[in-house]
Amino acid sequence: MILLRVWASARWWRELAFVLSGAVLRLPTTALALLGIAACGLSVVIFGLALLAGLLAVARRTPAYFRAPARKLLGWDWPDAKPASRNPLTDSTAWRALAYCFVGFALIYTGAYFTVFLLGSGLAALTYPAWWFAEAGDHSWAGSWLVAGEGLLLLLAAPWFVRLVVFADSLLVRGLLHPSKAARRIAQLEAGRAALQADAAALLRRVERDLHDGTQARLVTLGVQLARIEHKTDEPDVRALAADSRHTVTEALAELRDIVRGMHPPALDDGLEIALSTLAARSAVPATVRVDLAGRPPDATASAIYFTVAELLTNVARHAKATRVAIVLTDDPTRLTLTVHDDGQGGAAVGAPTGGPGGGPGGGVPGGGPGGGGAAGGPGGGPGGGVPGGGPGGGGAAGGPGGGAAGGPGGGAAGGPGGATPAGSGLAGLARRAEALDGGLRVDSPAGGPTIVTMTLPREY
Repeated sequence: MILLRVWASARWWRELAFVLSGAVLRLPTTALALLGIAACGLSVVIFGLALLAGLLAVARRTPAYFRAPARKLLGWDWPDAKPASRNPLTDSTAWRALAYCFVGFALIYTGAYFTVFLLGSGLAALTYPAWWFAEAGDHSWAGSWLVAGEGLLLLLAAPWFVRLVVFADSLLVRGLLHPSKAARRIAQLEAGRAALQADAAALLRRVERDLHDGTQARLVTLGVQLARIEHKTDEPDVRALAADSRHTVTEALAELRDIVRGMHPPALDDGLEIALSTLAARSAVPATVRVDLAGRPPDATASAIYFTVAELLTNVARHAKATRVAIVLTDDPTRLTLTVHDDGQGGAAVGAPTGGPGGGPGGGVPGGGPGGGGAAGGPGGGPGGGVPGGGPGGGGAAGGPGGGAAGGPGGGAAGGPGGATPAGSGLAGLARRAEALDGGLRVDSPAGGPTIVTMTLPREY
């Protein structure tokens, strides 16, 4: 009864349709696999390598082609592969897909051939007694029924044979088309990291909005009220106190604006290209910008690129003695690449001090710590009280990044404009920023120049 029940199940008919249709639908991919084998033999010449690279690029797209009938008939599904690498010849996903094109067709073709044989032979043998009655042959009446019994066994075995073929194909799919366990784990971790970055960016935007619409507005109102008191009172002491308080509120408001700007530069709201063009227009060294992106990067990536360009332009203006800077931002299927090229004197290196002797006022709140200083900087500068800087790591009106303890805007006790960049900022800080996003920073700056800084980040759009 179990054998008969298999014939009545919808699963058997779906598996039969999968095997028989696969023998036809996989002919193009088999031709691709055969061409790939031929191209491997020709890989000793440039033409063969080019042909093989092209075939691998096509083979990489075949999993979606195989997935369509498998999903419709069997309910199988598997995730899309990660974006292709730059070199198809080293792309393991493409090689595994090409292997499946060949091995999978051999399995399905063999399965379809024997399935047709079992069904055809079984039906012919099962109807043999009818042919015997119509035209007696060499067999006896009992022998004809024995042949019919053999045909019945073939028909009953056919569904189980098809199921075995489908099971073997599922193993091939799992081994060659499915991402590996490690790859799936990496994908889960990357998705978790992206979610955390998105949550952090959303939190910063919310804090920025609250500071802008709440605290900043109240400080403006307080400044206006103090100004009214200053102009209406006749008491010199009260007027002086109101003026001093208004001055303190103005400085606090300026610092708050820098903090808000450091969380999320308003220029990024209009897109990364406009934001970088704005930085280039404000640069002390003439700068050009070329942005060629297929989409819009996430907020965390865009912020990292923006602040990297801002700090590199500051470093060029302060130390490189360059006459021009070229900023290029491009992407490929897997990475974003930022390149900042200047024609200065070179000599930059990750981890090297990016500042010089102090002399400018310290960044941060008036009366703050001494300028400059720090493990990576030169000697400190003058007393606190300078204009707070902008952007993470804190720049200042008196000359570039200051740097607070946590990379906040405006500097702080550990550094102010005019001093050297403290440890944790500069090129080393930019490298850590890139690494936090699973990217990297490379500096090519021989003595005498030019300097080329390349930042790579994952493409996540």
